[in-house]
Amino acid sequence: QVQVVESGGGLVQAGGSLRLSCAASGRTFSNSPMGWFRQAPGKEREFVAVITWTGSNTYYADSVRGRFTISRDNTKNTAYLQMNSLKPEDTAVYYCAVKSSPPYSGSSYYNQRLYNYWGQGTQVAVSS
Repeated sequence: QVQVVESGGGLVQAGGSLRLSCAASGRTFSNSPMGWFRQAPGKEREFVAVITWTGSNTYYADSVRGRFTISRDNTKNTAYLQMNSLKPEDTAVYYCAVKSSPPYSGSSYYNQRLYNYWGQGTQVAVSS
């Protein structure tokens, strides 16, 4: 049984930092990109960042580029999201997702419907 578990959320002041972790288990995730999405209150879930299997390619939403960094450790089947210079508008539930089936192309990484496994989410709250 595949499990995806996020951790590391919390409450932080504007300008602060948090590091989210996403641990996937239950199968081999070769070639699988891992992504982060978020959903703010009253809004739809949106793409945040994604990293390819090798880690050689990363993609970010414009709203977080330059502030957030995604990384992964394949020996642990774990992805990370380092969030710096946090803003109140970053407040949301952050979800980790694993894409375990093709296509593995740039445009598909942004489409949350193409991700196969999801975590339950971790809350991030940024106070002003």
